[in-house]
Amino acid sequence: MLRMTRFSGIFSAAMFIIIVLSPSLQSQAIRSSNRFSFRKAPPFRNADECAWISGTETTVCDPSLVHVAITLDVEYLRGSIAAVHSILHHSLCPESIFFHLLVSDGNLQTLVESTFPQLKFKAYYFDPNTVAHLISSSVRQALEQPLNYARNYLGDLLEGCVERVIYLDSDLVVVDDVAKLWGASLGPRAIGAPEYCHANFTKYFTAGFWAEPRLSGTFARRRACYFNTGVMVMDLARWRKEGYTRRIERWMEIQKSGRIYELGSLPPFLLVFAGHVAPLEHRWNQHGLGGDNVNGSCRDLHPGPVSLLHWSGSGKPWLRLNSKRPCPLDALWAPFDLYALS
Repeated sequence: MLRMTRFSGIFSAAMFIIIVLSPSLQSQAIRSSNRFSFRKAPPFRNADECAWISGTETTVCDPSLVHVAITLDVEYLRGSIAAVHSILHHSLCPESIFFHLLVSDGNLQTLVESTFPQLKFKAYYFDPNTVAHLISSSVRQALEQPLNYARNYLGDLLEGCVERVIYLDSDLVVVDDVAKLWGASLGPRAIGAPEYCHANFTKYFTAGFWAEPRLSGTFARRRACYFNTGVMVMDLARWRKEGYTRRIERWMEIQKSGRIYELGSLPPFLLVFAGHVAPLEHRWNQHGLGGDNVNGSCRDLHPGPVSLLHWSGSGKPWLRLNSKRPCPLDALWAPFDLYALS
């Protein structure tokens, strides 16, 4: 849970590491943030009560591991590093977490190794061409990036022995022990996520979709509720067995032939899973802190306890902090930021 007292002094003993990027990445980095420089994260060790883990011999198939998947790209790199840092900081057993990093450029692996020397992780290359032909234009260009759709392919990308994974977006921080989320019961469902049944579900699809019974009938006999795909617990064994990747792709193909939604990678998930989601506590996704998809205005927390803060929307805390115009809640993200301009 959110513990403000733990935020102070995190970086006091940190040392600076300058990350040298390939020429192709340098040009992108210069456009967005001048130059990459990250502090080395402090070491994180398991508490005595944690299961024994052999640092050099642990494999991805070790049944004692907690599996977390997150994307890693240049534009959101600062957010991804902060997300990993926050997870390690609040975990009782940080050495028991295995990170599956989804990348479209292999050059970022060295950066991760330098920033988190003890981190258990593997980088998985996601070929943008896998999904590029299925992506439609969205209300915000960032939502059109192929890596946003990598979560659809986790069942294919990750090893078959990985039967459960927590998927997390790059614009969040975890302020509780992620093992609690890992232990959530999914029952017969393939995914678990906080649901928001009070949200206006109809707005996620076009009038043409709702006017066509052949399409809108997919929600018949379902109590379909909105959920945010930035935080999900996924049963990959069930996902693979039921062929959910292909089900999502079919809706994306329908979208290409006749527009049925406007908002990136979320609607295909809603079409396949809404009404078939294992509901998780809302504390695990205090989303919307980035405002809407156009203005990125400041938002307040939803009532109730907080285990995860999520800056979904167009306003990202690292950009607002850089511009010297942060929102009040961006101060809760800043302690996990390992980035520094050189």
